[in-house]
Amino acid sequence: MRQDEQVSPSSARTSGRGPSRSQVRAVMDASRVLVALIAESVAEVDDHVTPTQMRILVLVDRLPGANLSAVAEALDVHPSNATRAVDRLVRAGFVARTESERDRRNLELSLTDEGSALLHRVMEHRRRAFERVLRQMEPGDRESLAGALDAFARAAGEPEDSRWAP
Repeated sequence: MRQDEQVSPSSARTSGRGPSRSQVRAVMDASRVLVALIAESVAEVDDHVTPTQMRILVLVDRLPGANLSAVAEALDVHPSNATRAVDRLVRAGFVARTESERDRRNLELSLTDEGSALLHRVMEHRRRAFERVLRQMEPGDRESLAGALDAFARAAGEPEDSRWAP
């Protein structure tokens, strides 16, 4: 099979061709760097928070009033797994559960001041790490990358969130 042959023609949404092997390889290579920078940003701030817990902090921040079901759905995990992860964040003082004013049977999640501060510190470390790498690139390549990553995030269903931009 040639290097540029399609990986999965049925996965293409806007054209008759799917991603080539070289396109998938490029994303895989970049993902290793991104994951390393993301893990570094969490470890530099708090080495007790797992990547899943960090994702929950981001979700709770982005979805005010979210409950455990919404978190489990957003993470695509079983509700019991989301409950255990949120329980750890509550015990650590990063997340609070409060009774919903609309439905007293429902518990809403929110970041505590400590959770919000942790999230902001991690995102600031992450932003600086990304800036260090981006400075090594040519301006045109940075623009191309930003456009491609925006398209990638949209294709993955990730909502835009500019709060962490400089």
